[in-house]
Amino acid sequence: MVLTTLEEAQAPAEARALLARSRQEIDEPAASRAIMEMLTTIMVYKFTNLSRQEIETMLGISLQQTRVYQEAKEEALQQVVINLLKEGMTVEAIARVTGLSVEQIEQLQKSVPHNPLG
Repeated sequence: MVLTTLEEAQAPAEARALLARSRQEIDEPAASRAIMEMLTTIMVYKFTNLSRQEIETMLGISLQQTRVYQEAKEEALQQVVINLLKEGMTVEAIARVTGLSVEQIEQLQKSVPHNPLG
């Protein structure tokens, strides 16, 4: 929680130190991952003006394994599917292109408002 109160200039070094400390002191992968998730989430929100790559470089880690990244990626894919549905692309074609199952796309299709005028 200290990271939330630190000046932006101090936060990167403190975050790296906390990540290194958690790797050394915590043997349980789930607990270590939870700490990494919390630290990266704080840093992503603290440095909203930075890109994913800049934050990864700052922390010396890959954000692709974090829940924040995975959720953002999933939300973006869902929006693409919704846009393709609105454009009239078939569920089967979207499944082939995206790798999602027909069932997943049909679930998203339920959230697309029906426009009878086309």
